[in-house]
Amino acid sequence: MNRPMLTALTTIGLAQGLKIPIKRWQMGEWDFGTFFETGGMPSSHSAGVTALATYIALERGVSSIDFALSTVFGLIVMYDAQGIRRQTGELTIKVNQMAENIAELTAFQKSHSTSKRAVRLRERLGHMPEEVLGGAVFGLLTGSISYLIAKE
Repeated sequence: MNRPMLTALTTIGLAQGLKIPIKRWQMGEWDFGTFFETGGMPSSHSAGVTALATYIALERGVSSIDFALSTVFGLIVMYDAQGIRRQTGELTIKVNQMAENIAELTAFQKSHSTSKRAVRLRERLGHMPEEVLGGAVFGLLTGSISYLIAKE
């Protein structure tokens, strides 16, 4: 069994599961669909790669090539999660707003039109920096716990 990989994948699942009660606390409603969405607190991307790097650091040492690879890979993933993917989500919000504005401006034509209404694009794609940090802290915790359990 590949314990570091299992640790990372389990951490991703746990982080996704944590999003449900956190969203309940923030919004006041249960939304179990949150488990299957990207974005939100904590970042499961950050949690998974940090758990992997943490486990490898504890198992092989911080001077190992394995740790170097997992850390660089993890930093790229975290940068992408809060940078590029977040910007894409913000752009999608603007596109959806434009579509709504156009629909309002052309409302009088709708009664004569047979075209279907456009599907609203999903806006939540990336993470805020604090969500990435929350995922990293969670991954540090789960990677350490997994390593300690494996040592027993």
